Amino acid sequence: MGKRIKKIRKIKNIRLHHEGTDILMLGLASIVLVAIILWYSFDNKIPFYAFILILGAVYGITINFFRCPIRHFEGETEGIVVAPADGKVVVLEEVFEDKYFHEQRQMVSIFMSLFNVHANWFPCDGTVDAVHHFNGNFHKAWLPKASEENERADIIITADNGQKILCRQVAGAVARRIVTYAKPEDNCSIDEHLGFIKFGSRVDLYLPMDAKITVKMGESTTGDVTVIGYLNT
Repeated sequence: MGKRIKKIRKIKNIRLHHEGTDILMLGLASIVLVAIILWYSFDNKIPFYAFILILGAVYGITINFFRCPIRHFEGETEGIVVAPADGKVVVLEEVFEDKYFHEQRQMVSIFMSLFNVHANWFPCDGTVDAVHHFNGNFHKAWLPKASEENERADIIITADNGQKILCRQVAGAVARRIVTYAKPEDNCSIDEHLGFIKFGSRVDLYLPMDAKITVKMGESTTGDVTVIGYLNT
């Protein structure tokens, strides 16, 4: 397959994701309203400044969470599987996938902290076969049981080489909403958003056994940039 590609895209600019519009506008309005009330209610301005400092920091973290970098692939996409999310590799193992494929698969899980971009990208070029949403619990996202017991959305993709990939969005202890844009029979490609998970979560990939995995446990990933592996073409 050749040498591993570490950076094959450029981040041209960053904007805020539309999933955060309502939250950010409501949050800003609430902060301004409470700040006005505090300013005119107390002669001592310490409560006002304390509120601005604390809520300003929280609001800044929220803005950071809803970042939406624009990324474009600059090389060949054939056979490449890219990271569907920013975060850190927390699972890298062989598992028996018994829901769809009924065979051994290579599982790669990426955990997204509160400080990561939470937009999700398609991991490869291909066609969306099916999309399934399951209600569930909200265990901490990095726990092994989260993949099977938490609320999740399964996106099954047939890559251009004919192999099937499962991409699973998993809610976490804080995440309470999974948004999936993928629809059955859609053509999909690297660079396109697959969905969005709000506030802390993970994304799992179930790849064929003959795929060449190029990431390691604990490695940081950049969605739509880091090469997870190569399919057997």
